[in-house]
Amino acid sequence: MKEKKLLKKLYKYLEIVRSYQAYCENLSDDELKAKTDDFRKRLSSGETTDDIMPEAYAVICEADKRVLGMFPYDEQVLGAIALSLGYFAEMNTGEGKTLMATLPLYLNGLTGKSTILVTTNEYLAERDAEEMGPVYEFMGLSVGCAVTSNPDIKLENDDKRIIYNKDIVYTTNSNLGFDYLFNNLVKSKDDRFMRDFGYAIVDEADEVLLDSCQMPLVISGSPRVQSNLYRTCDFFITTLEEDKDYETEDKAAWFTEEGMEYAEKYFDIDNIYDKDNYELYRHIVLALRAHKSFVYGEDYVKTDDDEVVLLDKSTGRKMKGVKIGGGLHQALEEREKVKVSQETRSIASITYQNLFLMFPKLSGMSGTIVNAADEILDIYGAEVVRIPTHKGIQRVDRRDRFFPDSEKQFRAAIDLALEVHATGQPVLIVCNTIADTEIIARMLIMEGIPHSVLNANNAYWEAQIVKEAGQLGTVTVATSMAGRGTDIKLGPGVKELGGLAVIGIGRMDSIRAERQARGRSGRQGDPGFSQFFLSLEDDVVSAEGSKTLEKVIDGKKKMPEWKLKKIINKSQKVNEENGTASRKSAFEFDIVMQLQRKLIYEIRNDLLDGGTIELDRIREISKSNIKKFVNEAVDISKGDLSRYILDNISYTFDDKLESLNLDDKDDICDYLMYCVRTSIEEQKERTQTPNHFENFVRVATLTAIDDAWVEEVDYLQQLKGAVSGRASAQRNVAQEYQREALESFQKMEEKIKHDMIRNILLSELSVDKEDNLHIVFP
Repeated sequence: MKEKKLLKKLYKYLEIVRSYQAYCENLSDDELKAKTDDFRKRLSSGETTDDIMPEAYAVICEADKRVLGMFPYDEQVLGAIALSLGYFAEMNTGEGKTLMATLPLYLNGLTGKSTILVTTNEYLAERDAEEMGPVYEFMGLSVGCAVTSNPDIKLENDDKRIIYNKDIVYTTNSNLGFDYLFNNLVKSKDDRFMRDFGYAIVDEADEVLLDSCQMPLVISGSPRVQSNLYRTCDFFITTLEEDKDYETEDKAAWFTEEGMEYAEKYFDIDNIYDKDNYELYRHIVLALRAHKSFVYGEDYVKTDDDEVVLLDKSTGRKMKGVKIGGGLHQALEEREKVKVSQETRSIASITYQNLFLMFPKLSGMSGTIVNAADEILDIYGAEVVRIPTHKGIQRVDRRDRFFPDSEKQFRAAIDLALEVHATGQPVLIVCNTIADTEIIARMLIMEGIPHSVLNANNAYWEAQIVKEAGQLGTVTVATSMAGRGTDIKLGPGVKELGGLAVIGIGRMDSIRAERQARGRSGRQGDPGFSQFFLSLEDDVVSAEGSKTLEKVIDGKKKMPEWKLKKIINKSQKVNEENGTASRKSAFEFDIVMQLQRKLIYEIRNDLLDGGTIELDRIREISKSNIKKFVNEAVDISKGDLSRYILDNISYTFDDKLESLNLDDKDDICDYLMYCVRTSIEEQKERTQTPNHFENFVRVATLTAIDDAWVEEVDYLQQLKGAVSGRASAQRNVAQEYQREALESFQKMEEKIKHDMIRNILLSELSVDKEDNLHIVFP
């Protein structure tokens, strides 16, 4: 009912858009281009993008026709209207989302605010920017691409600043996230390269905003002190008994209460949860996860160079240079008995949920987003609307076939592939895992069938292989997500043979992934068919420790097909629910980080933009630091006082220290504040001018904030892993994390105040002949 209302609203806008069509057709090129300045004037005079949308869409439709030779049809305009109104649009594969996006990108690019299209890989971002760019430039808007697939080209901050200042920017989700984090690590306002976020369209929105959200983006920096606990804890894990000391479910692993008691005995400690045992507890949790939550060949591999490399499970691509944070990568290395790499500190982190929630206006498009409508509404507050197809879907989705074991399942799939291939009809075999693609490839070789295996080592070739999958007589084997975003067009004579045949092997992690696979066939009203072959040995099927299922798989017991179907489909549903819960958990964890990050970044930006810290505020913070020191001390000796002064205020003393009454805390505070005032005056003299002193204080404060924030980010990353095992101790993990994160933030505030004053009072300062200020921090 709600979707019908939304579509009715979109159709009303569509009528108005089309009412301008004849008017736009009669405009000369120069008159059409002049509409851009006209729209900008109207926006600056108080009209909104919604007000000018119908006419602006009619104008850009005409520009698309003249420049690109493509005129957006009604369904594309409907999708474009949905995007500009902040909805998420589901449009089937082959419906022309790339062209559709030119409408809302042009409209929002007129505002002067950042307008970004986000997609999943560099190839698609570069391709779309290059193909669609001419129409924006024709209409007087600038366009840039913030990524490059050329490994020899490295974009520096100056390059990025030029790109992000363009009216329209194409980029990838990971690049945008890392650029945001790096942009907030700069030490000078001149080094910043991003504008404030304005409007974003997320292509393949379910993959970016849901499937990629369980792991945050993390920038690592200075190395941590390397722990010697990895080997000890790795061996400890080998002594555990499953179901007694730990439990597992869908790749999650946690210690039981009995397991924790055993750990305390094994390491000879009283309380594993005590703060003094934090590092030990962290390492045994890491070791357990490394052994029980990661599967070799599915989640990671060991290279010939004895390096542990992660795998992108959706594409099979090796993620060279990418490491799991928090010490988990090192735990995997210890498990595989390779040299343990240096564990680094996390210096900045963000999840995709919180990254995209910063956009005042957000929309998305995908061929499979409707199945995630509730989650999109819950997290991003946006409605999902299904856009009608331009032509009726001719693809036939055949009934799934169910088997007790993978041997029968794979044989039946290959037999169908051979039968179809014999007619010349192209075949796309879609597998759920990389391992399955390798099995299918070997079986095809045994049958003497030439084929391409999409192992996704390069996004460009990935797209090229998928692009050619619709040619006469081709057989292509791929993982479900490989080549996503690339259209499969049918070659000559293929339509007459029945179009592209999609053969799916294995129940996939979600219905969305299966719809994505099926949607490879039947684009734009083309014929085709899809059929899935499933078994109890599919990865998504949880055996749940059932001896009955083991007997069915082994052939010792028969099970009717309806029961196989029920078990396999239920497993997928459970997997989808677990995925939703995992994403929600990641989002809840990052809310704490997001609040802290927002506050710190706001303070940093204020300082970078010339914000000042008055002398009264410096004295006030100094006084607070001094009172804390004095009140926490039981007895203060002259040695204690001298040490405090040397460490925090000044490297010189005067005679007043000798006559000070150490029994009077007020006298001590007064004397230390006298030392602070003296030190400030000395620093002011060294900087020579008020402007230099003001800049010095600003830099000293920024340095204190950044040092403390790095410690905080790293601690919170470690804390996530540490609290994950506390569910076994009957604890609320989210509440534990939030409580400890708050305590940590309060400590960070104290550290910033302490280090800021120390930087101001103890730094070595000098001004050279060119009037440049030089600072050496203590």
